[in-house]
Amino acid sequence: MNLEILLSQKVTETIKTLYCKEYSQAISFQKTRPEFAGDITLVIFPFIKISGKGPEQTAQEIGNYLKEHCKEVENFNVVKGFLNIEISAAYWLEFFKNISQNKNYGFAEKSSGKTIMIEYSSPNTNKPLHLGHIRNNLLGYSVAEILKANGHKVIKANLINDRGVHICKSMLAWKKWGNGETPQSSGLKGDHLVGKYYVEFDKQYKTELNKLIAKGIPIEEAEKKVPLLLEVQEMLRKWEAGDNETIALWKMMNEWVYEGFEKTYKALGVDFDKIYYESQTYLLGKSMVEEGLQKGVFYKKEDGSVWIDLTADGLDHKLLLRSDGTSVYITQDIGTAIERFKEFPELNSLIYTVGNEQDYHFKVLFLILEKLGYKQAKDCYHLSYGMVELPHGKMKSREGTVVDADDLIEEMIQTAAEKSKERGKTEGMDDAQLHQLNNMIGLAALKYFILKVDPKKKMLFNPEDSIDLNGNTGPFIQYTHARIRSLVRKAQEQFSNYSSVATSLPGKEEISLLKHLYYFPQVVAESGEKFDPSLIANYIYDLAKQFNQYYADVAIFKEENETVKALRIQLAEATGKVIKNGMQLLGIQVPERM
Repeated sequence: MNLEILLSQKVTETIKTLYCKEYSQAISFQKTRPEFAGDITLVIFPFIKISGKGPEQTAQEIGNYLKEHCKEVENFNVVKGFLNIEISAAYWLEFFKNISQNKNYGFAEKSSGKTIMIEYSSPNTNKPLHLGHIRNNLLGYSVAEILKANGHKVIKANLINDRGVHICKSMLAWKKWGNGETPQSSGLKGDHLVGKYYVEFDKQYKTELNKLIAKGIPIEEAEKKVPLLLEVQEMLRKWEAGDNETIALWKMMNEWVYEGFEKTYKALGVDFDKIYYESQTYLLGKSMVEEGLQKGVFYKKEDGSVWIDLTADGLDHKLLLRSDGTSVYITQDIGTAIERFKEFPELNSLIYTVGNEQDYHFKVLFLILEKLGYKQAKDCYHLSYGMVELPHGKMKSREGTVVDADDLIEEMIQTAAEKSKERGKTEGMDDAQLHQLNNMIGLAALKYFILKVDPKKKMLFNPEDSIDLNGNTGPFIQYTHARIRSLVRKAQEQFSNYSSVATSLPGKEEISLLKHLYYFPQVVAESGEKFDPSLIANYIYDLAKQFNQYYADVAIFKEENETVKALRIQLAEATGKVIKNGMQLLGIQVPERM
């Protein structure tokens, strides 16, 4: 039985016996602080009114009763208003027997009955994926896996922003200066080719803007009169009007991008259950704007643009349709949300994984959905995360200064290959095995370095630090797992009975490691509640550190007592399983050899 549940029952019984009163409130436990003896700590303060005594005397009385009447309680000590409880070795042995037989230890055994959709990636089709997208994809994918581990049905969704002014910029630049270039003729991935023309548009736009400014036109006015920008706006109007030539160009260039994205997603190890396209949802959004106008939720300005006044809600006026009738991002977001509500009426939650620069956007979106009468708006959540920066500063797509996702993935794998070669630990592996191992290590370095940071925090990504075999890195944890697997293989060769049911009571060192394993399900649950993979990442790192210390301190194969040796080997194997399970929730594979 779960230790907190078992002790809660015993404490309730203790209160009734000692003080002749029922206690029906939740009982609070916490980890015992490392400077005190004990495995779990009971917070005494809630019982003081019932006992009518001071916290230390109350704790002493409860501790004495538990030690006498609860076989799981070995000993206790009192520190002010806290009762530090030492759990018996017999309990830890039973706990170990249970988890060693459970491949999915830490994961929910039953369905929660909840259905959650999580949207992540959501790229624009005017450029390839970059480092910022990598954090988005890794965060969204990991949270989806964690939610599944908590028993929820999860729908992984991707919204492709495949229309709008930005897309038209790449299209117009290719039309003007592309000379019919294709992915095949250029040797470029399709998304890279389209991104090349997005950068070219910005270059040409700035040239035209500077010419207008040189003529004495104020910059604010000049920015609106740049001929290239006027052409882009005209192209968007043609697209929304269904102009055949514009649509044909749009379809061709988008297909190039989709093919490129798919290769990047596969390399990164992320996937989706459902893909939405802005081009298919923005019309529903526009129709909802019309409906909102009729209901008086929105208002129209003299120039024909449509807005909503959210000042009474502490926000601002928000544009929903431009004066020329074209839509903006929030228009299609309204349409997409409503389509999802209708398609999946069973949804309990709709999570948007989007950077924190869009915090205001989602406050507005959820408020608009609520004002339009959609009760599901209260179940929408913005999983906001901080931007990723590099040692040399921020990235800008328009200027071509982004760190390309494909290049970064390749760089990490190449660095892993160099590190493996330096260490000289890969003798006997053929080229295919080496490639697989280097791919595994490179991606682990990238994924873990990003996911170990609290999503809400801005982060600095340093590729060199991420692949270090010492410290809080993915490769360090992979190495620990590989060490455990090597130990198990050795046990299989030398000690045929190591996998028999453990009968030896664990010692102090084993109990310390078992306590860490005990908290894995709680970390998985908390990580799911907070949508925060960093909790799992840092738990697994601490577990790997603790195992390495255990391995250094305790003789395993030199142990003469066969039952103790068996327990230690099985404990190592169980630790490896938890490391593997935890890394799996981060989308990271662990090798058998390294």
